[in-house]
Amino acid sequence: MTAVNTCRAAPNTGSEIMAAVRAILPELRARSAEIEECRRLPDDVVELLRGTGVFRMGFAGDLGGPGLTSTQQTRVLEVLATGNASAAWCAMVGMDSGLFAEYLSPQAVRDMFPSLDLITAGMLAAAGRAERVPGGYRLSGRWSFGSGVTHADWVTAGAHVCVNGEKELSADGQPSWRVLMVRPDEVRLVGNWNSTGLAGSGSTDYEITDVFVPEEHTFSFAQARNSAGPLSTPDLQMRKMPGVPLGIATAALDHAREVVRIKVIRATGMPFTQDYRAQVVIGECAADLAVIRHAVYLSLDDRWDLLAAGTAFEDLTPDQRVATMLARANAFRGARSVVRRLYDLLTTSSVYRSSPMDGWLRDIETMCQHTVAQDQIVQSAGAFLVGGTPSFPLALGILDQPVATGGARR
Repeated sequence: MTAVNTCRAAPNTGSEIMAAVRAILPELRARSAEIEECRRLPDDVVELLRGTGVFRMGFAGDLGGPGLTSTQQTRVLEVLATGNASAAWCAMVGMDSGLFAEYLSPQAVRDMFPSLDLITAGMLAAAGRAERVPGGYRLSGRWSFGSGVTHADWVTAGAHVCVNGEKELSADGQPSWRVLMVRPDEVRLVGNWNSTGLAGSGSTDYEITDVFVPEEHTFSFAQARNSAGPLSTPDLQMRKMPGVPLGIATAALDHAREVVRIKVIRATGMPFTQDYRAQVVIGECAADLAVIRHAVYLSLDDRWDLLAAGTAFEDLTPDQRVATMLARANAFRGARSVVRRLYDLLTTSSVYRSSPMDGWLRDIETMCQHTVAQDQIVQSAGAFLVGGTPSFPLALGILDQPVATGGARR
């Protein structure tokens, strides 16, 4: 487990964490090429992030954490993504430590997280088998897209529970799905992360072979410590995800505006600021990004306020249930559209590796292959609204339907 300096006073409020993140943005930008070349976050960059408090953002106040809302978490990630997309993606994943703590026993949280800045990474989908044994499970399997697993203090692995080699079925007849948490020295990294974008996220496959996992280091999203409230719903770890694409689109728009301000059209000598197409593209992208951002934060605030006021998750209306997932999917897709149009606006200067536009386009194209940006999210929302069968029920907080084994987690 990574050594953590627990003596220093870590940022532990939203404003402190945001200020600390803003302070490291210049270094993250300066090291973007290095981060990409490493195909993971360098160790000192991980500690730089840890020092900002981003990895503790998921811990509630009663566990000693900052107790941030989903909106506050997402805003921090949005700002962080303007510095480096891979760093923000890993922060978005790594802060799940505190969110998953809501599904562990209080004693397990104290034992597993002596520091609130410990990092969790891995895959939730049931790609493994967890054989029941006295005191816990024997876990084996291979998982894909383990973003941040290269620097994690705890590795998550979703699995179907088995008894005597056969899948255990829940009361509703579905295979029992459980998430198990293991130490990184019990995991073998495959090292196959050679991606187009998010190259620095270290999202490699990983394998676990016949590792004993005690019961207290496992959880089910159906069993939160508190039966009500904003942190008691199975979709809580997806809510802050749109911060990363929003940050990339913001950085790309800011960059394009600066280029337009100083560029002169060679053929005419006219300042690019007076070019009609440039003005329209900048204006349209600014408008689209504002609408996308507003939809994300409005849906997050509405969801949080309803649950905090005592509304049971099951009592949310169908429209309230789908609001955050649709705003999230639209944020990924809409941010990609913004980046693509700005990339085209800057023409040939965008194609060079030295251009940040090249990196932003590759990063956002890659993250849009995640399940949360795919058609199955839109289909699931539509199906839920009309009484059909969602293809990705977890995004709706539904646990009594099969959870897909591919793409359910970064």
